[in-house]
Amino acid sequence: MNSTIIAIQHDAVWLKASVLGGLWASVEIIIGSFFHNLRIPLAGTLLAAHATVLMVAFYQIWSVKGLIWRAGLIAALMKSVSPSAVILGPMIGILIEAFVVEFFIRYFGNNLVSLGIAGALSVSSALIHKVVSLLVLYGFRLITLFLDVYQFLARQLHIENTKPLTLVIIVCAMYVAFGSLSAFIGYFVGMRSKKRSYIRQGFIPEKVKVDNLFALNPDQQYSILLFVIHALMIPAGLVLMRVIPVQFILLFVFIYSILCLKKYRKGLRRLLKPVFWIQLLVIVLIAAVDWNKLQSGGLVITSSGLLMGAEMALRAVFVVVAFSSFSVELRNPEIRKQIFKKGFDKIYTSLGLAFSALPVMVAAMPTPGFFIRHPVDSFTQMMNHAREWLFVFETGKVTDQQG
Repeated sequence: MNSTIIAIQHDAVWLKASVLGGLWASVEIIIGSFFHNLRIPLAGTLLAAHATVLMVAFYQIWSVKGLIWRAGLIAALMKSVSPSAVILGPMIGILIEAFVVEFFIRYFGNNLVSLGIAGALSVSSALIHKVVSLLVLYGFRLITLFLDVYQFLARQLHIENTKPLTLVIIVCAMYVAFGSLSAFIGYFVGMRSKKRSYIRQGFIPEKVKVDNLFALNPDQQYSILLFVIHALMIPAGLVLMRVIPVQFILLFVFIYSILCLKKYRKGLRRLLKPVFWIQLLVIVLIAAVDWNKLQSGGLVITSSGLLMGAEMALRAVFVVVAFSSFSVELRNPEIRKQIFKKGFDKIYTSLGLAFSALPVMVAAMPTPGFFIRHPVDSFTQMMNHAREWLFVFETGKVTDQQG
């Protein structure tokens, strides 16, 4: 590890970003997996709140410009090699959160007002990201479905005078409040940790190895040509599906999906999950119902609604297949070599440090249950671990000294 340390010892901000980015990735792996496996609603929002607390808290003890966006970049790149089939969405979400918080701290100061606004926007970005993802997945017809279902429920609840925009404003206000609260928690956790003396806990093993940074599937064959084809296919396919009849859309999606399944069998595991197909079926059924006539009694299924639902379902299958295939090709070692050639060496070595620490960070993370019951204590514990990691990164060894 010593050679890696020497490579960036002159730039301490990258060492600190390695620690914060690694801890951020640990939260994504442990808490994120826990939320998603249990199908906990608003999992993305909760992860964004956790990230906001981490960013704000660490800035209180390491007040260095550029720390947060660098940590976000490292966490996003570490997310890119996770086992998840679709990585682009989470990577974009992490980067947006990091740049929002970095921007407000840099230009408006490290105070509760700017931090509150930054936290509100950081957590709200999870909502915006979710809405945009759904629109990309199902198209703008999803808005029509939302309005139809909303009007039906409004009639049932006798709140016809309440406009859909009011509901949207209420939801946005809740996100803003939750985001600001997350930033305030981060601020006070960080200040409390800063005032306390650091006590070494000895959770890091005596030998910390720098493993292979990017665990690749040895059976997967990569192609620069296919990388370019998938990158072009995503926008081209979405445009094509707006102008051709549904039967040709079905043929196009079927052929493209079969070819991708043969090439990227492991990368398209999402298509094997029953939840994905149940979600599509629900969308088709909602689209097929004439919600205006449903009020008069009886279930009204329209052929035009079924057709619209089928088009939305086919679009969703195409998007999942295309983005998953592109994500696999994104792991191409040749592409990584171009990304991390001269000029990106600090990012590369920082990733090496973060990946070397990741297994121990994950093992030392509070359990999801403890995290939910004692969030403040969990973050305080993580910050104490971070100081210990920083000492290891700065010296390249594990000793009884304090950092």
